[in-house]
Amino acid sequence: MSYAEYLSVHSTQKKPFFYGAAPSMRVVVDINHPADVHFFKHFIREMEKRGHVILITASSKEISFRLLDSYGFAYEKLGSYGKSLAEKMMNIPLLDIRMFHVSKKFNPDIFVGFGSIRAAHVAKVLGKPSINFEDTDHAVWEHRLYVPFTDVVLTPLCFRKDFGEKQVKIDTYKELFYLHPDYFRPDASVLADAGITPHETFTVIRFVAWDAQHDHGQTGLHNREDIVEQLEKFGKVFITSEVPLPDTLKKYQIPVPLEKLHDLLYFATLYFGEGSTTAAEAAMLGTPAIYVSSLAGSLGYADDLEQKYGLLYSFRDQEPALKKAEEILKNPDIKEAWKTRKEIFLKDKLNATRFLVWFVETYPQSFRSMQAKQPYPGENIQRQKKEEYDGKT
Repeated sequence: MSYAEYLSVHSTQKKPFFYGAAPSMRVVVDINHPADVHFFKHFIREMEKRGHVILITASSKEISFRLLDSYGFAYEKLGSYGKSLAEKMMNIPLLDIRMFHVSKKFNPDIFVGFGSIRAAHVAKVLGKPSINFEDTDHAVWEHRLYVPFTDVVLTPLCFRKDFGEKQVKIDTYKELFYLHPDYFRPDASVLADAGITPHETFTVIRFVAWDAQHDHGQTGLHNREDIVEQLEKFGKVFITSEVPLPDTLKKYQIPVPLEKLHDLLYFATLYFGEGSTTAAEAAMLGTPAIYVSSLAGSLGYADDLEQKYGLLYSFRDQEPALKKAEEILKNPDIKEAWKTRKEIFLKDKLNATRFLVWFVETYPQSFRSMQAKQPYPGENIQRQKKEEYDGKT
């Protein structure tokens, strides 16, 4: 469906939500990375149910367009930033201009993005507010390009950087925008698709490209064939990779569509990889996660999952990480232990999508409320759930 067709058939029928309804809004949601599609998909659907009109703008990175298509979203293609620093610097103003033209025609009330440089720029030029979520502590280059222009930066409570008065810290994670149990339901058919029997031991390995600006100079896993060989001793191994795999490893590439990766992670015995987001996703799904990167110890959300909840292990070196993997894979009760830890973790955290719907619908009052340390309606519900859980344990 084209965006014009979407506008022509979009319903303005509102549906109730736990904190009431708001006048219809026109909202630009910007997609800059495949993870952003997951991040915003429930927010978009919930906002549309409530009668708001959404314009999705998207740049080309890896499988972003494919994911948007798989979820049936109409969107405007803006192009690609490229991979090198020179390409990115040249294309930033170009994508800004393209987004400006489509956004001006749409006449939005507000912009929403995830660390979106162009959304912050275009919103400022159009005189509209912009809200950005951020969880990457070391993305200094990106912060300099968008934070001065955005109106609000939402960050997890564990985020270490201080953006001043425009920052709002919330007790949740970006992954809970799409993996919160109110929205995510694991599909067990993925096991048959991958040729796995129920309760069979298997590991998901993740290799990353290290081409993001904030990843330059960072390192992760080496001797990839050796990693697969060691982990394969305990069960099947599946690889998801941002870079082409050598012929020796192609047979291990995950045999299911990437949009089913979260289902596969849910049932996996272990996640082992360089990707911090995928490590956090696995941990929040109740799968032991081992994150191997020179960035280990520098990410607030990864440290929180490790130190406070025991759901994730971070290593800078591959060898101790493999020893920990062996220890986990030898434990037949490991998934049950992680299930208990996951439940404790989830009782502590807000439903991130519901929070964002409330924050956008009631902005700027919501911003002033959070700055004044006043609770938002969903916090009362979250507190009741936690008290009920604590009373049973």
